[in-house]
Amino acid sequence: MKGFHVAIVGATGLVGQEFIKVLGQRNFPMSSVCLLASDRSAGRKLRVNHEEVEVKETNTHSFEGVDLALFSAGAEVSNHFSPIAAGAGAVVIDNSAAFRMDPEVPLVVPEVNAEDIKEHKGIIANPNCSTIQLVVALYPLHQVNPIKRVIVDTYQAVSGTGAAALEELGEQARQVLEGRSVVPHVYPHQIAFNILPEIDLFMDNGYTKEEWKAVEETRKIMHANDIAISATCARVPVFIGHSEAVHIEFSEPMSSDAARRILAEAPGIKVLDDPNISLYPQPWSVAGSDEVFVGRIRRDASHDCGLAMWVVADNLRKGAALNAVQIAEAMIERSWI
Repeated sequence: MKGFHVAIVGATGLVGQEFIKVLGQRNFPMSSVCLLASDRSAGRKLRVNHEEVEVKETNTHSFEGVDLALFSAGAEVSNHFSPIAAGAGAVVIDNSAAFRMDPEVPLVVPEVNAEDIKEHKGIIANPNCSTIQLVVALYPLHQVNPIKRVIVDTYQAVSGTGAAALEELGEQARQVLEGRSVVPHVYPHQIAFNILPEIDLFMDNGYTKEEWKAVEETRKIMHANDIAISATCARVPVFIGHSEAVHIEFSEPMSSDAARRILAEAPGIKVLDDPNISLYPQPWSVAGSDEVFVGRIRRDASHDCGLAMWVVADNLRKGAALNAVQIAEAMIERSWI
């Protein structure tokens, strides 16, 4: 198999380091790797496949000879450098929100819409972390019994905000337990032993941008503009792993047993669902795993055509780095790169 020249933009961030880990664990066919970041991180050395690689500052010449560029450095960096990378001949898979709703850019979760990849014009968007695990769980059910409405409440780990948020949660927890006062920096309020129903900026309609991503991205990925979706997104004092309470209205009634069978056979999903022994997905136990975990599957008592379920995934892996690498693997498998 051909070895690909890979660039990782934002290599020193949480997702960038997860890119390195996932590429190694999955034996991705790389002939070389270029680690890129801001000038502040240039000169650092990171271990890639048992070798130390020096991080370089991202510039307009960074993508010469690159086949695949994995971006996770924020929308501003992506807006500037992704077109440059694509213009140099690289296929860009971007983890920011910069291009997700661009009609010219595929927004891809391989278990759902891998065929959309072939429509790319140099840039492919990686969806929002909470959207990825949601559509992986929804799509197999939607194929059997079309979904009319979804209400999702997310409980999102602080790692979705970055390394500074991980440090803040740990430090605040120590301060609270020692009886000291807490001064928040990353979030508007204390996150330790607390829940903040605010992720990203508030919009004029009362939703946050994070909540609206769930609406728009889900419809785009599933090619289902008629699904009614409402989301409430909360930040919780968990280090890694996003959890979601999902309520679904189908076109026809569906039993929980039928849904359980469909999900158990679907790609990328593991069903953990036995209330008799308190078996259900938990962020603590799924951290480091590749799959989307589903449990608490039950009839929605408020609607004859409704089901409720609990969905958990590692937001740094399937919610970010892994999904991007799976996009690249899908391209290689289909000879599209």
